[in-house]
Amino acid sequence: MGNATDGSHLIEDPAALLQALIRFDTTNPPGNEGPCIDFVADHLRAAGISCERVGSETGRANLVARLPGCGKAHPLLFYGHVDVVTAENQVWTHPPFEGLLENGWIWGRGALDMKGALAMMLAALARIHAAGDRPPGDILLALLADEEAGGKQGAQFLVRQRPDLFAGVRYAIGEFGGVPIHLDGKRFYMIQVAEKQPCWMEATVLGPAGHGSRPMREGSMSGLAGVLDRIHAWRSPIHITDVTRRMVEGLAGHLPLAKRLVFRQLLNPRMTDRILALLGELGRTLEPLFRHTVNATTVYGGEKANVIPSEITLGLDGRILPGFDLDDFLAEFRPILGPNAELDVLLHDPSPADVDYGLFDSLGGILKDLDPGAIVLPMLLPGSTDGRHLAHLGIQTYGFTPLSLPHGFEFFSTVHAADERVPVNALAFGTEAYARVMMGSGMDPS
Repeated sequence: MGNATDGSHLIEDPAALLQALIRFDTTNPPGNEGPCIDFVADHLRAAGISCERVGSETGRANLVARLPGCGKAHPLLFYGHVDVVTAENQVWTHPPFEGLLENGWIWGRGALDMKGALAMMLAALARIHAAGDRPPGDILLALLADEEAGGKQGAQFLVRQRPDLFAGVRYAIGEFGGVPIHLDGKRFYMIQVAEKQPCWMEATVLGPAGHGSRPMREGSMSGLAGVLDRIHAWRSPIHITDVTRRMVEGLAGHLPLAKRLVFRQLLNPRMTDRILALLGELGRTLEPLFRHTVNATTVYGGEKANVIPSEITLGLDGRILPGFDLDDFLAEFRPILGPNAELDVLLHDPSPADVDYGLFDSLGGILKDLDPGAIVLPMLLPGSTDGRHLAHLGIQTYGFTPLSLPHGFEFFSTVHAADERVPVNALAFGTEAYARVMMGSGMDPS
C-alpha cells in the first residue's frame, strides 16, 4: 500500500497525484479502498473543498466532494472508481503499484482504469477552487468503491441509500471515451453515450460420475468441452443500434470514397461480418458493438484426480446490447448450451435504451478546441460502468476520459493488461478539458 505524499499542492498536480493513488493497492477483491479514500479526503479538506465519506462496509468507502456553483445550472457530476483489477500472473516491466515516472510516462495499475481520470478530475476541481472561480452549477465529484466487482458497495449503494447526494443532477462524466482512435491519418475521439448490459451467468454441465480409470465419454468433462466449443463458435445475430449507426456513419463520412463505401457496409447485417473480417484488429474492436457476446471466464469442478465429477460449473460473462432485455438475449444464447447444461443468471443490470445527447456537443467542442484536428463521434461501450447504476436516478453518463494519446498506443488493449501506463502530457490535456467542462461549457440552465 502506498503512503500519502506530502505537499499542499499535490492535489493540483495530476501526475504527482496519480503516482500517489497508484501506490495504494486497491485490487478488488478485496478492494480496501478506505486508505486511498482517506488520503484524497485529507487533501481535499486541506484545499478547502468539502467532502463526505460514505461507506457500506468497513474499508469499502466512497467519497463525495462538492464545489458550490452560482446556481445558474444544474449540478454536474464527475465520478470514478478507485478500485482496480488484479495484476497477478502478469509480467510487468515495472512493479504495478510503484507509480513510476519514466521518460514522460506514469506506469502502474489504474493509470488508465481509472485513477488517471480521477487525478485529472481532482486536479481540475482543485485548480478552479484555488483560483476562486465559481462554475455555473455545483460540481460534484464522487470517488467510488467496488466498480470492478459490479459496484454493489459503491455506485449501487449510493444510488439506493443516498440518492439525496445527486439531487438535481442530469448529466455525469465517467470513464472511457474521449481518447483518440487514429484511422486513415485522422484522429477520431469517441465519447461514450451508451454501454452494454452486463449479464454474469453460470452454466452447470451435468453427467454421470465415475472412477477415473474407466473411460467416460458422455460425462460432464466431455460435455464441458462441447459447451466451450459451441460458445467459442457462437455468433449472435447482428443488431444495429442507433449509437453504433451514428458512429459508423460519422467515421465513414471522413474516409476516402472507396473506404467510405466499404465501411458503411458494416450497417448492412448481411455484410457486417465480412467487413469486420476485412478490418483486422479494428474489426475485432468493433465486433461487440454489433452483437451480444458471451465469454467463458471460470471453471469449477472435480476434487480428486481419480474421480470423474458429476457436474462442472462454468462462469460466463455475457454482454447485452442496449435496447434488448434479458429474455431477448437468453432466447438467442440458451439453445447453444445443449440439453445437459443448466443456466443461472447471477447478475443482470439493464441499461437505458435511449440516449440524452444534451451535453454531447459541448464535450465535443472542448476536444476540438484543444485538438483542432479532432473528429468527435458517439460510442457504445462494449463493457459496462457505474453509469448503469446512476441511470436509475435519470442521470445520463458520458464516458469522457480526454487523453491525447500518441499514435500506436492502444488504450483499450492496455486497460486491465500488464504495463498499464499513461503519458504525463496526456494528463495535462485531460485536466484542462475537465476544467473547461466544470466551468460550464454547454451546461443547461436550471
